[in-house]
Amino acid sequence: MTETSPATSVPAKPRNFFAALELDTRLIGMIGAFVVICLIFNFLTDGRFMTPRNIFNLSIQTASVAIMATGMVFVIVTRNIDLSVGSLLATCSAVMAMTQTVVTPEWLGLGLNHPLTMPIAILVGVMTGLVIGAFHGWLIGYLTIPAFIVTLGGFLVWRNVSWHLTKGQTIGPLDENFQLFGGINGTLGETWSWIFAGLAILASFYALFRSRRNKVLHEFPVKPVWAEAIIGLIIAGAIVGFVAILNSYEIPRARLQRMFEARGEIMPEGFVQGYGLPISVLVLIVIAIIMTVVAQRTRLGRYIFATGGNPEAAALAGINTRLLTVKVFAIMGVLCAISAVVASSRQTFHSNDIGTLDELRVIAAAVIGGTALAGGMGTIYGAILGALIMQSLQSGMAMVGVDAPYQNMVVGSVLVLAVFIDIVYRRRTGDKT
Repeated sequence: MTETSPATSVPAKPRNFFAALELDTRLIGMIGAFVVICLIFNFLTDGRFMTPRNIFNLSIQTASVAIMATGMVFVIVTRNIDLSVGSLLATCSAVMAMTQTVVTPEWLGLGLNHPLTMPIAILVGVMTGLVIGAFHGWLIGYLTIPAFIVTLGGFLVWRNVSWHLTKGQTIGPLDENFQLFGGINGTLGETWSWIFAGLAILASFYALFRSRRNKVLHEFPVKPVWAEAIIGLIIAGAIVGFVAILNSYEIPRARLQRMFEARGEIMPEGFVQGYGLPISVLVLIVIAIIMTVVAQRTRLGRYIFATGGNPEAAALAGINTRLLTVKVFAIMGVLCAISAVVASSRQTFHSNDIGTLDELRVIAAAVIGGTALAGGMGTIYGAILGALIMQSLQSGMAMVGVDAPYQNMVVGSVLVLAVFIDIVYRRRTGDKT
């Protein structure tokens, strides 16, 4: 057993190197699985899978599902489920598309690409997701209708509401400022991407320092300084490597020429420029940070995990579990709307099939990421990594030439395998949650 001095919180000598780092074994396992998947598909595609271009595309394809997966963690942790997220995304996308093409130009007199069109559309879409999500939560929390039934009904209702709003038509092109959230049409560029990387590294170091200081103040055991330094270097290396790869994906010369011509300039001979960090990925990172803070540092987060662990005890402790359910599904609705922004702007138009089967992808991402279907356990970073693993499987199989039906069969098998591994892991560690 590790012994520490209450005054200094200096740990005793750890048993081994990995014990000193105190790494999350589930996280390590998921990262290992992701690395293996990348290496296998990189071999099968003759090195095309791990090119800057494919990694860039993989990141923007993952963003929409990953954003919703962060909310699905809260839903599943509270022992609920949401089968309507894909349909709700479609409704929010339809509302925002109609706002840009009908409401702002015809009702407000603002033309397409007006500076106010994008923020108005996003605000309307987010409010739509918030209201529908809260309505689902009210039906579940206050009328005690099972979440499975409510969201299954929502799956059917909101998909057809989306169709009705657009009369079954594809709506586009969308506002140019709105399209910035799609990825390829909106990036930070090389310079701002490096600035972001620097700020992210500083924020990571500060978070590690603050966590260590709080443990010392409360006389909790702490890792050796060298272990903290290694973790910090790993985080910094991952950030620098990711940004370097995105910056190395060069904008095609013809596109660069059009960009210079739009500004009335002449492109210098031999000029090259990388895309950098997509704005959609930046949105995902910001949401991941916010959701992690909510889960770990706020009363709402403590109530969510307490309710998922033991609903009866949480109610007896004074937690309003009904109102909590409304809040959780309202958060899910807002995240569906934000995902709708990312998904529709990446396509540059709203289509009737947008978000199809996303409910299954989002649930699978959360479960593969370690969220317990029995409730009470889940992590935001795990859900994002689960979404990345799923998207890597689908993209890799598509590049190899595997037909879509077989891709879905593989993803379904991986989902079942992930749940089985999770069950075995908990049995061995004695975790009954």
